[in-house]
This record gives sequence, C-alpha cells and structure tokens, in this order.
Amino acid sequence: MLKISDDTIKRAAEGDMEAFEEIYRYSSGYVHSVAYRITGNRQDAEEVTQDVFVRVYRKLGTFGFRSAFSTWLYRIAMNTAINLYRKKSKERGKTIPFDDAVAADKYGEGKEEGNNIDGEDNEKLVRSMLESLPEGQRACVILRNIEGLKYEEVARALGINLNTVRSRLNRARERLISLYGKRGKDL
Repeated sequence: MLKISDDTIKRAAEGDMEAFEEIYRYSSGYVHSVAYRITGNRQDAEEVTQDVFVRVYRKLGTFGFRSAFSTWLYRIAMNTAINLYRKKSKERGKTIPFDDAVAADKYGEGKEEGNNIDGEDNEKLVRSMLESLPEGQRACVILRNIEGLKYEEVARALGINLNTVRSRLNRARERLISLYGKRGKDL
C-alpha cells in the first residue's frame, strides 16, 4: 500500500513541486495499474493517470487527512477511470481500437509467434469476465481480489458501506460462477 508522508503531502499542497513530483513518482504506477484494470487499455490508462494527477494537483489542498492518502487517490483514480470507460464504451461498438487491429493482423490465424499466447488468452478471459460485471461489482472485485485491498479499504475507496462491498462481491462471484463455471470460482 502507498505510504507517503503527511509532510510531503502538506508541502505539495502548499505548491512545493518537488514534493508533488515525489508523490507522482511514488504513486503513478499504482494509479496506472488501477486505471488499466478498469479500462482494459494501456492508452486509456495513461490518459486516466494524467487526468488523475492533474486533479490531485488541483485538489490536494482539499485533502483533509480524514482518510489515508492512498484511499483518497484510489477514489479519484477509480472515478476517473470509470468515467472514461463509460465514455469510451459508447464509441466501442463503432470502431476497432488500432492496437487490436494490429494485434489481429500480426498474430492472426496460421501465424506462429514466440509470444505467450496462453498468458494473453488468460488476460483476455479475465478482462472479459470483469467486463461482464456491472460497474459497482467490477470495481469491488478489482479492488479486493486484484489490488488486494481489505473490505474496509474498498468501502472507503469507493465511498460505500462495508456491507455494500460484501454484497457486491458476493453477487459478482455468483454471476461469474454462473457465467464461467469453475473459472469464476477463482475470483
């Protein structure tokens, strides 16, 4: 979990760019990982990461230390990623992403490449499974099962009740099991 000193956060909130750069260096990979798991696209995750740190820079003065900085940052990252995902989902039905078209051409049927196809297939399966879930359930599964947050941390990150987290996770597991059988049990 991210551990950034309160002093660094305060200095950054007061305009110290070195302190803000320290926050960025320490947490940008974390934010990118969260964004990628929500959007399923590296370019979108990079866009979300940039947007998140612009928002953090503008709103750092409002951080009141009532929760962990990581929880606050997580919430901004999740909301930004979900908003971009919603926006892009409207466009998805109309076009094929360039990366997907290139990958389909490069690794099409009959072509043998030295890549780890099983790993790619597993990643696609997990992404497909996650995309089959409603947003709230997907966010809970990602935070709890992929990012490894505790139930209480998931609740704080999403701004929801602890029992809502448990309920969403239970419904997500039931849905995944019904859709994917044994593979869904692993989540």
